[in-house]
Amino acid sequence: MDRESSPGVGSVARLIRELNKLPGIGLKSAQRIAYHILRAPEEQSALLADAILSVKKETRLCSVCFNVTETDPCSICCDDRRDRNQVCIVEQPQDILALEHTGIYHGLYHVLHGAISPTEGVGAKDIRITELLNRLQSGSISEVIMATNTNLEGEQTALYLKKVISPLGIRVTRLARGLPFGTELEYADDVTLTRAIEGRQDL
Repeated sequence: MDRESSPGVGSVARLIRELNKLPGIGLKSAQRIAYHILRAPEEQSALLADAILSVKKETRLCSVCFNVTETDPCSICCDDRRDRNQVCIVEQPQDILALEHTGIYHGLYHVLHGAISPTEGVGAKDIRITELLNRLQSGSISEVIMATNTNLEGEQTALYLKKVISPLGIRVTRLARGLPFGTELEYADDVTLTRAIEGRQDL
């Protein structure tokens, strides 16, 4: 049997290809992870496989803020201790993890699941802006904090949201410029994020 077509080599190559599709995983990293899994005890590999399948089966989007959750509404939306006058707008669910880790923000969130990017064919109707505006119609929100990424797409999205939210009479603020241009929120450190939240300015 040809070595490349053997089950062992074929399955390893397939695993490397699939790992290589993950964000931030280059070919060399995919190879290292694949061979680590190959050498690991079978029960450890089974736990990893089960965790991947479980997260796909058991998670959904919160019907209020569109964060990833196993309960609907999510634990943040259900928490009566949160400040319900503030909503922080983020691009992706992982941005909430970064902000929550600082311990400085105690309001609610809204996840857009993307940013306006004409070059990528992503418009306002392709992200959760309609749901946000419907949510703001309740009249209980007094401040919307823009925490979109500090890149061109994030800035475009923030300015568009400012334009459509301002007629509602809601204050719109933006995280302070402690975040360098081009920074993705999930990679910012706690100190920088804390200063950005505390020093937010009207947009």
